[in-house]
Amino acid sequence: MHPRLLKTFLAVARNRNFTRAAEEVHLAQSSVSDQIQSLEAELGTALFIRSRSGLELTAAGEALKPYAEELLAIAYEARAAVEAVSAAAAGKVTIGALETIASMKLPQWLPTLRRDHHDIDLRVTIAGSGDLLRKLEAGEIDVAFCFDRGEVDERLAKRVISTEPLILITPSAPEASSKTSDLAALASMNFVATEDGCIYRHLFDKAFEAAGTAAPKLAAEVGSIGTIARLVAAGTGSSLVPRFAVADALHRGEIDEMPWPGPMRTASLVMIWRRRRVQPPALKLFLAFASAGFASTRSADARPRHAVSSLL
Repeated sequence: MHPRLLKTFLAVARNRNFTRAAEEVHLAQSSVSDQIQSLEAELGTALFIRSRSGLELTAAGEALKPYAEELLAIAYEARAAVEAVSAAAAGKVTIGALETIASMKLPQWLPTLRRDHHDIDLRVTIAGSGDLLRKLEAGEIDVAFCFDRGEVDERLAKRVISTEPLILITPSAPEASSKTSDLAALASMNFVATEDGCIYRHLFDKAFEAAGTAAPKLAAEVGSIGTIARLVAAGTGSSLVPRFAVADALHRGEIDEMPWPGPMRTASLVMIWRRRRVQPPALKLFLAFASAGFASTRSADARPRHAVSSLL
């Protein structure tokens, strides 16, 4: 069973659709279909059946899936072991990150890594949290930077690299004397949030759930934190976001920060990678450098210039 066929098989198993699997492994749909047929011919049995909801694994497919994952992991580790023996520190590391993390956090230390270890080929991929984890499982990226959802996967290693404050942001106002800090007041405000399924929406919903109040009315659902900041600045509504993601807008005075009524809400920024018996030298070096890099950079927990002390 060629690793290429197993990789395609796992992509189809994840997506339950030849078209989406083809996009994931960067092949034509016909090539994906041909590879699955080749694998089924080699094994002498069908691996998928069609249903109303898409492709489903047969009993044989379910039996193959964990072995396919293990075989691909072993193949990757074999290459890593050869690199380690030959002391080849050079190599490629593909980083996956949320857009705000890639733009606001990685530039604080990534240039130093490139300067000190120019033999490492660094590549950055931007995606949402769900896509990052799928890419990590598929081997398309080596390490992912995202916010922790609290989920456990024994195949993955995870390290908290910073704890980021969540803040309420509102349109900038010259006077804050009439504002009150109260959960009931929050419930009456219009909010802007990202769409369902996004990690930032998850953080938003969990914050109100933990406070024991229903999530407030949404004035808009958008696709990025940058759009949220612009809509809040324009007066569309308020929002709850990681402070570092809107630090520039706060500094420019386009929006105000308001205190959360109760203990400060935070979100854990994590670095996730696949567990292996042997890590490739380039990835091992990157993980150590990234941990030190985040530890040495100043967390976005200082009170910004345009903070006010109460809520609408």
